[in-house]
Amino acid sequence: MKPGIEDKIRKGLAVTRLFQTIVPPSLSNSLLKVAMKRFHFAEGTSRESILANGIPCEWIKPQEISLKGVMIYIHGGGFVVGLTPNHFQMVANLAGKMGIRTLMIDYRLAPKYPFPAALEDCVSVYKWVLAQGVLAKNIIIAGDSAGGNLTITSLMKIRELNIPLPVAAVCLSPVVDLNPNANHKEGYRDPLLPPKAMQFYTASYVGNNDTKNPLISPLYGDFAGLPPMLIHIGEDEVLRDNAEKLSLLAKEAGANVTYKIYPKMWHVWQLYSKLPQASQSLDEIVDFFVSHLLQKGND
Repeated sequence: MKPGIEDKIRKGLAVTRLFQTIVPPSLSNSLLKVAMKRFHFAEGTSRESILANGIPCEWIKPQEISLKGVMIYIHGGGFVVGLTPNHFQMVANLAGKMGIRTLMIDYRLAPKYPFPAALEDCVSVYKWVLAQGVLAKNIIIAGDSAGGNLTITSLMKIRELNIPLPVAAVCLSPVVDLNPNANHKEGYRDPLLPPKAMQFYTASYVGNNDTKNPLISPLYGDFAGLPPMLIHIGEDEVLRDNAEKLSLLAKEAGANVTYKIYPKMWHVWQLYSKLPQASQSLDEIVDFFVSHLLQKGND
């Protein structure tokens, strides 16, 4: 029997896992910049590089826009790796399914720019979108991995600043606890995330700050008053337990949280566009976002 697409991708995860431990982020980012310049979307999707309050961003615009407003997307990469072609493709698929303009934030990266640089950039871009006349009820935010962390912490910071919150948020495989060994299981081997690389990512972003600061580790934060959130996480990833804790704590605080574990999936499997589970997850995200946008009128 020939291996299916899931088996083929899973075999390749070991290479990606090894890559993270031996290739410095500076080299990864140099290679990604070249790849991003060569990347082209399928016909009908356009890309425009802009500065939003001085922060580099990318507009992704599907051919048919049926929803008013903006989706802000915050990419993952351990806080140290920038935008990737896989992120572009996934977000283009998501934006196309929804028919909404999407703004991807190319935030400052650690270790050169530790906390709170990335968070400041995300909140600043959100303010910029509001300043363009887009109503908060027509803004949605999504992010994966480190971007999932920044999605939640951005919501907390926006609330702290008494700025109108977006209508809903989605987190894919979010990193929610940056304490040392918080995402460590004895005898467990995550299919994609090696402990050595995760420790480097965490130390690079945290710097000399308190890891229990809710704006660093949202697991320790207050979820009251935050907009509805959808969290998708893979059964096989080491981040699952802490994401589940966050979901339970948020629900106890009165937050509207939808939490789903995808069987046998790994960290941010949505980046693998040929995977049926990736399409399923994106379809569920579309349903979640659209329902909340339409609930508020989308005018």
